[in-house]
Formats: sequence, C-alpha cells, structure tokens
Amino acid sequence: MSLVIDIASGLCLLIGTIFCLVGAIGLLRMPDFFTRVHAASVLETLGADFILLGLMLQAGWSLVTVKLLMIGLLIFFASPTASHALARAAMVRGVMPLLARPGAPSSKP
Repeated sequence: MSLVIDIASGLCLLIGTIFCLVGAIGLLRMPDFFTRVHAASVLETLGADFILLGLMLQAGWSLVTVKLLMIGLLIFFASPTASHALARAAMVRGVMPLLARPGAPSSKP
C-alpha cells in the first residue's frame, strides 16, 4: 500500500510541477495583461493544488494534512478572486484587451 501512495504522491507532485511550469511560461509568453492573468490564475491554482495533494498523500493522516488542506482551500478560493480583482482594476483603469485595441487584427472574416 505504501508503494501505491508513493507513486500517487509522486504523480501528483509531477503534474503540479508541470502545471506551474506551463503557467510560468504562459505568464512570460502571453501577449497582453488579461491573458497573462488568466494563465497565472488557472494554471498556478491547479498546479499548487496538485502539489499540495501530493504532499498530503506523503504526510498521511496527521495535523500536517489538515494544515495543507487549509492552505489548499485558501489558494483555491483566493487566487481566482485576486485575479478577478486585478482584471477588473485593469478594465477600470482603461487597459484594453489585445483584440479590442484599435488597429488590432479582427477575428471576423
């Protein structure tokens, strides 16, 4: 049983690391503010939750697991809320999405 938990934990840690790396690359490569915020909020939240799940599997049933669960819930709810607040503040300040700018290529035929 310990081998199964170790494999599942390692898999969760690997998936979480991949999500975080893809989110970081997306943060660097995306063309405008709104797509960067989207890449950071979705992928980093999912990556952090997978990493915390892998750590919970390694910790077993203990107080550490409860603490990791609380951290995971905080990240799960706070990260999308903060990203929404950032995007809303940018819209209020007048930052336009890339395709909404004058002279931007149109998606219409």
